[in-house]
Amino acid sequence: MTQLEKLTLFYDGACPLCQAEILFLSGRNQDNLLGFVDINSDQYDPQKVGVSCEAALAAMYGQYASGKLTQGVSVFPEAYRRANLPRMAWFFSRKPLQPFLKLAYLFFAKNRHAISNLFGPAALRLVKARSRSVKQ
Repeated sequence: MTQLEKLTLFYDGACPLCQAEILFLSGRNQDNLLGFVDINSDQYDPQKVGVSCEAALAAMYGQYASGKLTQGVSVFPEAYRRANLPRMAWFFSRKPLQPFLKLAYLFFAKNRHAISNLFGPAALRLVKARSRSVKQ
C-alpha cells in the first residue's frame, strides 16, 4: 500500500457542521495523517498557504505536507482515506458523481451558516457524544 502524505484541512471554525466534521475526522486520525487549522484563528497564515481568508472561506482547502494544495470536493476523498474511511473515500472519488458533488458542495459552501443553524448543533452534539462513548 502506498504511504499517504499528511494533509492539513483548513476549515471554518465558526460553522457548527464544519466543526462536527473536523471533530469526527480528528477522532479517526489514529495515524496522524490529518492536520486541522481553523481559518478564523491565528494559526491560519494566508501568505504561507497561498490562499486568502476569503477564498478559504468560500471553498474547503487542504494542503499536503509537500505544499501542494487541493480544494473543493477533491479534499473529501483524500481526508476520508487518511481517516480510514475507505467507503466514503470511494464514494467521493467516483468520476460520474463529480458534477453533482461539486454543485452540492458549492451550494453548501455558500449557505453553510444557514444550513448549520438548522443541522449543525445537533450534528455537533451527536459527534461529541459519540466521541465520548468511544473513549470510555
